Amino acid sequence: MTEFTADQIEDFKEAFGLFDRIGDSQVAYNQVADIMRALGQNPTNKDVNKILGNPTADDMANKRLNFDAFLPMLKEVDAIQKGTYDDYVEGLRVFDKEGNGTVMGAELRIVLSTLGEKMTEPEIDALMAGQEDENGSVHYEAFVKHIMSV
Repeated sequence: MTEFTADQIEDFKEAFGLFDRIGDSQVAYNQVADIMRALGQNPTNKDVNKILGNPTADDMANKRLNFDAFLPMLKEVDAIQKGTYDDYVEGLRVFDKEGNGTVMGAELRIVLSTLGEKMTEPEIDALMAGQEDENGSVHYEAFVKHIMSV
């Protein structure tokens, strides 16, 4: 598991404090994923729910935790194997029917909205902005570089 430096922990604690809406040095369970993402992690909602102990919807809205409880969760998320550029390109290559380095934008939109952790229409629109050419195709290697740089 990753060990963070004292400076990193201080930065994390400061960011954590920005999400404290009540002033009790705690945050709601439903804010944990947002805090992790604000700190440069990219956990799935499923990962966060598992780390939180699969809380109910009521627990997500009402239970709170402090920074000392949050930090080990952040370490756990940091240790999760991340996909590499090659992994994502290989995954999109499956949809490259012509073998020319492109996939149909419409097909990619359907995949993003129906498979895995489903994205909403506005999320997909934001992700796809400027990625489709005049034929509605997406050059997937450039697309992966784009999404990994965001």
